[in-house]
Amino acid sequence: ILSEKKLLNATSLAFGALLSPGREIDPSPPAIQRDPSRCEKCGAYPNLYSRLTPVSGQWQCMLCQKINSSNGEYRPAGANDLHNWPELVSPVVDFMDAGSWRPGFVPVADSTVAAAPVVLVIDESLEEPLLQHLQSSLHSFLDSLGPSTRIGIITYGKTVSIYDLSETALAAADVIPGDVAPSQELLKMLIYGTGIYLTPIHTCLGVAHTIVSSLRPYSGNLREAARPRCLGTAVDVALALIQGPSTQIMAKRSSGNSHVLVCAAGPNTLGPGSLPQFENHPNYAYIEANSIKYMERLGRKARLSDTAVDVLCAGTCPVRAVTLEPLVKASGGVMVLHDDFGEAFGLNLQRSFTRAGGLRATLEVRCSEGIGVSSVIGPGQDASSDAAESFGREPAVALRMMSVEEHQGFALSMQLTSNFHDDYAYFQFVVRYTGTFQARITRVITVRLPVTTSVSKYLTGINPEAAAVLIAKRTALEAKSMADAAELRFSVDQRLKDIRSRFGPRAGAPPFPREITKLAEALFHLRRGPLLGSIVGHEDERLVIRNIFLQASYELALRMVLPRVYLFHDNGSFEAVPAYNLAMQSQTALILDHGTDVHIWLGHELCQDEKRNVVAFSACKEFVREITETRFPVPRMLTFKEGSSQARYLQARLIPAHDDPPYEQESRFPQLRELTQEQRARLKVKFVKTDEPSLTVWMKSLKL
Repeated sequence: ILSEKKLLNATSLAFGALLSPGREIDPSPPAIQRDPSRCEKCGAYPNLYSRLTPVSGQWQCMLCQKINSSNGEYRPAGANDLHNWPELVSPVVDFMDAGSWRPGFVPVADSTVAAAPVVLVIDESLEEPLLQHLQSSLHSFLDSLGPSTRIGIITYGKTVSIYDLSETALAAADVIPGDVAPSQELLKMLIYGTGIYLTPIHTCLGVAHTIVSSLRPYSGNLREAARPRCLGTAVDVALALIQGPSTQIMAKRSSGNSHVLVCAAGPNTLGPGSLPQFENHPNYAYIEANSIKYMERLGRKARLSDTAVDVLCAGTCPVRAVTLEPLVKASGGVMVLHDDFGEAFGLNLQRSFTRAGGLRATLEVRCSEGIGVSSVIGPGQDASSDAAESFGREPAVALRMMSVEEHQGFALSMQLTSNFHDDYAYFQFVVRYTGTFQARITRVITVRLPVTTSVSKYLTGINPEAAAVLIAKRTALEAKSMADAAELRFSVDQRLKDIRSRFGPRAGAPPFPREITKLAEALFHLRRGPLLGSIVGHEDERLVIRNIFLQASYELALRMVLPRVYLFHDNGSFEAVPAYNLAMQSQTALILDHGTDVHIWLGHELCQDEKRNVVAFSACKEFVREITETRFPVPRMLTFKEGSSQARYLQARLIPAHDDPPYEQESRFPQLRELTQEQRARLKVKFVKTDEPSLTVWMKSLKL
């Protein structure tokens, strides 16, 4: 990083960090089963950069320079003895709370640990085709649950039906009105009544399947958007079931987050938080504002009971995502849109329930003096008051997280508060959470970066892809509407111009710094892609993609900004190539991975050879399964042939380079050199003339 405050803080280049607390690390970090030492001044943990005094066992904090006692712990006889203290040799370590540690399992006799419950909240207003897909996905989901998982089933439409899982031969439910919020008396009658609405799946699997099979398609004549759906009332009842009697709350502690999984095919149109049918309603803005407030209160209520509300939507009816998003965000859940209730929906249903790797988490960030954190984007809430421990200096960031999940990440923007005079800057990230087996784990990550006065060294040290994700998250945070997105596309252009004005041109160097050309390409994709561009049509889809991106881990966020293209070869291998339309060669197949969307494209010549086509398509499907095996949300997968109307979905996500000069094409897409002149000529003429600029034309228009 640069040592000069004025230059580093004013630059349009991002200075910050991308942190994925739940990311799997291979090999696993050392696990230390003892209480760690802490710096008495700033609360930092000892690490591989701490200076030791072997005689006394004292260690010096690299953040505040305070000399601390280790109570005689750190007394190595030599450098080779440091491995006895993993925190002094490894940049990442896990401290296990000795008081909560259980070696690898929870004893069966420990009845105080209850399996985390899940309540399915199902839309009743479905057409026959959607319902058939939903039933198939729900049957698979029920069969995938562990035997001790507690399950509840609720359906909603004009009323809310809470199914009694104690029945064995038929689907029976208690029905309550959906047009008003359930009263406390009514909820007490349900919870303390004779019905069993939440029970381990091994005791009710048969009746759960019977309930799913008994669902019937919508029989009225109202259009989809006008059908009565009391979603708010149904979620409120589901939370009451999870909370249960007060005696049960005191007696049980859950081994995981509770989940409410909402399967919706349309907007909330009845009862609390509902919206009018038409957006031209004279009081629509006022009603929408009240709906957002109600859903946010419901989400906070869910969070207080460690319950995540996930809303999984399907079909073509708009769900008015702007009112459901506060419910999902406040509870720590996710919202995903699907074309139907088929395979992708079923996988998301299963992964949404199993995704959390830790519970009741906190994140603390500490930096060297002179470095501050200006903003944080991610799935956390401020917890600075909770972090006021018995240390003289509070952390730069203190956040509460409902859970630690592999697909989640934080973007931390940083700045210098004064000119930096040391040779190195230090950063420490601390994540505390309760693991699957109730052990309290503290993961400590320590990073050291060199400080320089040389602009050239600074540019060389930048990770352009990480910088692109950090910039994209800061930009997408402001893109709340199509109008915002149009303005922000212009801001991307201005950002690149500002980088040029501050870091170029230098003697013998191109106008735009060569060290970060990958950043320019990524930002070009950003302004054309689903976050800022026009390839996503409906506001529901744009909002959902934006929210997924803002909470995504580095790997998922990078794919959503910078798509990756894989070219199929006849030997069964795949080659990663730049995301240009020059990859659309008729003799092969392509896979485009854009994070939340994966496309398989089959060339015209390939399709004419039936045997090659079958082999290529099978290989592509298997490769997609491998690269998305653990991804959440499960991406939407589309398959199409060259020349079909759907092929435009892929072409719109690729950089149009067919009109660039040949030397520019080969520079950007080296694989072209392997084609014959005839193949290159056929490739060029099949693209339609458009006004959309290529990356080269766009950069030249900005004089870069």
